[in-house]
Amino acid sequence: MAARRGGGALAAAALLGAALLAAAGTDRDGNEPCRACRGLADSFSRGLERTEHEGFGGGNTAWEEEKLAKYQHSETRLLEVLEGVCAPSDFACHQLLERSEEHIEQWWFHERQQHPDFFQWLCMDRLALCCPPGTYGPDCQPCAGGPQQPCSGNGRCDGDGTRRGTGLCVCSPGYGGPFCAECGDGYYEASRNKSHLICADIDECGTEMAHCRANQFCVNTEGSYECRDCSTACIGCMGAGPARCKKCNKGYWRDGAKCLDVDECASAEEPVCTGVQEVCENTEGSYRCVCASGHVRRDGQCVEDKPPDAPEKGFFDDVTDDEVVVLQQMFFGVMICALATLAAKGDMVFTAIFIGAVAAMAGYWLSDRSDRVLDGFMKGR
Repeated sequence: MAARRGGGALAAAALLGAALLAAAGTDRDGNEPCRACRGLADSFSRGLERTEHEGFGGGNTAWEEEKLAKYQHSETRLLEVLEGVCAPSDFACHQLLERSEEHIEQWWFHERQQHPDFFQWLCMDRLALCCPPGTYGPDCQPCAGGPQQPCSGNGRCDGDGTRRGTGLCVCSPGYGGPFCAECGDGYYEASRNKSHLICADIDECGTEMAHCRANQFCVNTEGSYECRDCSTACIGCMGAGPARCKKCNKGYWRDGAKCLDVDECASAEEPVCTGVQEVCENTEGSYRCVCASGHVRRDGQCVEDKPPDAPEKGFFDDVTDDEVVVLQQMFFGVMICALATLAAKGDMVFTAIFIGAVAAMAGYWLSDRSDRVLDGFMKGR
């Protein structure tokens, strides 16, 4: 058929699918062949509906009726339908369309009247990719529980309606057994008749089945339960939060249904923190004594937050190397002057020279240290 249009839309679609598959470097037959075939059949049926009266004004003349009748079964209409069957990126659809070209032509021109269900004719009878509902596998065997109501209506049959799967039941939550005809663990029979079973949660929290510790409460979950801790405001509780307490914990007081924190710092008649420079700080369910602003705790006492005083320096604590050299020079100068005075046998001229030399050298050394010298003398150092 495609060759009649010099390559036509069907051949183009097939070539496009093949090209896309080659570019992907893998055989993309879809995650599920039956699902891909159903998608192609559904898209083909929508195309038929779209082209039912396409290109005609809907008149009732004999000419229009004759032309419409010819178009409805024409190759032109088939090609128009096939052009929109597969989305450009649907690799599985393009591959399946390529495999199905001859079958689609056979159905369109020869089998359409006898087999109006295109999905069943193509996907079940010709390509053998799907099975009737309630069956599975290569030979379309009945699912567990029977084809009329697989898995008792409480689960799904593995491979249902396809040529794959095991036919075993995958039960819905709350149901169990090989045919999903029983209630699972943590569920009980709420009702049952010949065809239906309803299973519901067991509320372990309302029975003696739940075992939680003294300061916990029970929460029912899907098929089970869990224990959660009470609020710190509670001694025993019936649920979450300080409004579900059986009794208020120490450091809390009851306000209606709710246990609230006691502000020990504000409610006490006498100060609760009696240390020097200590203040009270409220906490959840209690309080603590901390140092006032600008103070830190040292050795258990709150003291002003400042570095400890450094020890005072002595007169010679910070003498530099240059000053040591000057002192050495002064020492030798004094010694020379003293020897000169002795040599002069107490001559007043030499004595005056000696005293002047000592004063000059002392003044030279003390010129940059006068403040420290004065401070040292005042402190007796």
